[in-house]
Amino acid sequence: MAVEQPTAREAEQTRIHNIGYRAYDGPRLGRSYARRSLYSQSLRGAYGLGRSVKSKVLPMLLFVVMCVPALIMVAVAVATKAKDLPVEYTRYAIIMQALIGLYAASQAPQAVSRDLRFKTVPLYFSRPMETIDYVRAKYAALASAMFILTATPLLVLYVGALLAKLDFSHQTKGFAEGLVSVALLSVLFSGIGLVIAAATPRRGFGIAAVIAVLTISYGAVSTIQAIATVHSGNVHTTVWMGLFSPITLLDGVQTAFLGATSSYPGEHGPSTAQGVVFLLVLLGLIAGSYGLLARRYRKAGL
Repeated sequence: MAVEQPTAREAEQTRIHNIGYRAYDGPRLGRSYARRSLYSQSLRGAYGLGRSVKSKVLPMLLFVVMCVPALIMVAVAVATKAKDLPVEYTRYAIIMQALIGLYAASQAPQAVSRDLRFKTVPLYFSRPMETIDYVRAKYAALASAMFILTATPLLVLYVGALLAKLDFSHQTKGFAEGLVSVALLSVLFSGIGLVIAAATPRRGFGIAAVIAVLTISYGAVSTIQAIATVHSGNVHTTVWMGLFSPITLLDGVQTAFLGATSSYPGEHGPSTAQGVVFLLVLLGLIAGSYGLLARRYRKAGL
């Protein structure tokens, strides 16, 4: 049977053109590179770097406001030739907890809510990246950003104390204790904030919920502790109430193990035995937050 030959017009329409596509033969950087890239991009985004000017205003403003009181304290200590700083290193974050909570509330939804809202999470997993890589990168980035926010004022206090010629060993010990305290705070706040923010693609809902859990809970617990102390005088009951707010929980841990002065009414912080319970609860919250995030993104990545 004869095969019909295409006409000249048909041959012209079916011509194959070489448009220069070539196979990629460069290095394959793999999961670790993708995880590091997501971490650095998320860390930069937590301060608005690489984004619009509007995105930089709030995080940079909070950073400056966090450092200003430390600068004032240092100036006063140098001018008056004080023998010690007016505030302990471990107390600074407790005093500034409202600003820290506001930062976590603003940046946790920024880190995860937009990916959920615009359904871009599956695009991450189309690369050599797994669910756990995404969770680790986002968690580590927000915790690092919060550590920068909370540790920088302590560094200002420490440098100022040395310039004021305060006792080197005492200030170094206090500075180290303060760094441990804010490191725990950063990991705890980041985990709680990300879990709440990942529950909804609506950024506004996430911000309100994080503020309620981190900041409003502190006010509620502190008020109840003060009332209980005045009316019942039961110090043990007051101490255990500290388990129900992230800030008072951290306060209990650093009082028991870092030699900090408690902000509980009457300065009756937990004992070392009670502090063990506080520490276990704190570590449990961190581990639980990580586990809930991993579980959330196993579903979100489908």
